[in-house]
Amino acid sequence: MREIVAVMSTTLLDLLSSAPDQRTAIVLPEQNIHLTYARLRDQVAAMAEGLATAGVRRGDRVGIALPNGLPTIVSFLAASVAGTAAPLNPAYREEEFRFYLEDTNARVLLVPPDGAEEARRAAGDRIPVLPVEMDATGAVTLIGTQRGRSVDSPAADDVALILHTSGSTGRPKRVPLTHANLSISAGNVARSYALNGDDVSLCAMPLFHVHGLVASTLATLATGGTVVVPTKVNPLAFGRIARDTGVTWFSAVPTLHQLLLARVDRGFGKAAGVERLRFIRSCSAALPPQVMQDLEAAFGVPVLEAYGMTEAAHQMASNPLPPAVRKPGSVGPGTDVRISIMDGSGKHLPRGERGEVVIQGPNVIRGYENNPEANASSFVDGWFRTGDQGFLDADGYLTLTGRIKELINRGGEKIAPREIDEVLLSHPAVAEAVCFGVAHPTWGEEVAAVVVLRQSATESELLAYCRERLADYKRPKQIHITEVIPRTATGKIQRRLVAQAYAEKAL
Repeated sequence: MREIVAVMSTTLLDLLSSAPDQRTAIVLPEQNIHLTYARLRDQVAAMAEGLATAGVRRGDRVGIALPNGLPTIVSFLAASVAGTAAPLNPAYREEEFRFYLEDTNARVLLVPPDGAEEARRAAGDRIPVLPVEMDATGAVTLIGTQRGRSVDSPAADDVALILHTSGSTGRPKRVPLTHANLSISAGNVARSYALNGDDVSLCAMPLFHVHGLVASTLATLATGGTVVVPTKVNPLAFGRIARDTGVTWFSAVPTLHQLLLARVDRGFGKAAGVERLRFIRSCSAALPPQVMQDLEAAFGVPVLEAYGMTEAAHQMASNPLPPAVRKPGSVGPGTDVRISIMDGSGKHLPRGERGEVVIQGPNVIRGYENNPEANASSFVDGWFRTGDQGFLDADGYLTLTGRIKELINRGGEKIAPREIDEVLLSHPAVAEAVCFGVAHPTWGEEVAAVVVLRQSATESELLAYCRERLADYKRPKQIHITEVIPRTATGKIQRRLVAQAYAEKAL
């Protein structure tokens, strides 16, 4: 039986303190660097002092525009100790950087020694830019600062991390995550998967996103395990990295899982480097049941779909490890988070009925930052409204049926796009699919879809396939074939952008 390491409400600084000094905390496979917990703690303390010397105080936002790697992890942890970390996608353009830096009122901006020109231009003369470099031994240094100013330990209720919602349905909202939110969520993830110091996590997600930060990184560090951080996850190199570093689990979005499956089809299989793998986690987007089955067949380990969002410091529900039941198409029961289904009037619905998913738990934020309007609409009687539609089955497993704002209203019939997505994805020729509503003069909205093919198929063939499997009001009346479906940096389909792009082609 695996010993599970408990993680309590604490600060991120305390979260790092329990692992033995000489245990390996971080592995950088491309550089063959193995960093111990002792060195990681020293580097975090040194950078926190450097940030304090540069003028960062408790609550000040530290913008971080760094690629995945050790400098990002050290910068995030140090910023959370000295002030508040505000990681940004390094692929943003200048206008995007300018918006997020101004919106968070960033005190300084951390960038690589070279490049990052768009971020540098966005900072201009208003925000000091501090380069972060790493030498061949894995020593991370904040250039232009010195140690010397002491840093008081943060409190559990201090804001450690500021992130933005995706803004898919409006202006991005600022999400303040405290040390307590993050450490509790890391503990929830660790308990869900029985993580301990023997585990090795492959960080496949970007570290400017709560998925990579909390699930892959903090949950592992909190239990004394090892985080493997490639600069970029390359499906061609996955087997070698997993074998060389002894990876026991990894978490990713379905897009990456499908890329790995494409390699399996070309000869990469479960004997190639995954001998220590004990489970695969999927989160941040819907995992088609067929992809789950194919992954389990290819890798020989359970695939566990989970449900997370930024406002909950990531994880809210997950399918459990065997021998407990995992259900394809479900995101599992709540993981130390209360989950209920609510109707539009705020009434809690019985199991089996569809409504809005609402949550409660100490990992959930108490409110958005400086946004009373969003807070008034997002919280009801102590429950946070996720904006997702779903239902709980008799066993308490949650099934998501779509975003409420993405539901298609066809003549009063509410249609969940994900249901049509999954029918299309079950066709052998379809690699990706996204369904959406388009304007219709009679019905208000009609159902349409876009697909990416893996082999030849025509629109008429796909329409006939749907006709056999869906009620008439649900089936797409148009199916557009394309090469690429727009996604966010973390792999989520941008259904709204797809709908906008095809609006002019409406029926």
